[in-house]
Amino acid sequence: FVQKEKEELLNRLDRYFKNSESKMTRERYFKMCEQLGQEPKEDEIPPDWEDFPTIVVQAMNTFAVLGDKIVADIGYLGKDYSLLPYLMEHHGIDDTELFIEILTYLESRAINQSQEQLKREREKLKRKH
Repeated sequence: FVQKEKEELLNRLDRYFKNSESKMTRERYFKMCEQLGQEPKEDEIPPDWEDFPTIVVQAMNTFAVLGDKIVADIGYLGKDYSLLPYLMEHHGIDDTELFIEILTYLESRAINQSQEQLKREREKLKRKH
């Protein structure tokens, strides 16, 4: 993968998660376009798992298996990567740079979500008191 392809892949992965959070599936998008009488736009079609190369699925599975580092009052700090060399060997990962970029993206996203959740909970507590 060249840099442009990596960026495109991570952008597609970002779109996948944003669409998943808003419950916008490929089928819903096509139905919505049909109801509005519009042609689907290629860059707006929600990505599906089949749109990703195997390395993305392997990275997602690896990310799910790695342990979490969590601290009370601080929240999620990231993953414990002590098993990563074994898991990469087990999956037969050749493009370690891309694999680690995907893991880093996933971790960053998870940390941001954790921080947002803690922020919402603190705000909720402030309103109660």
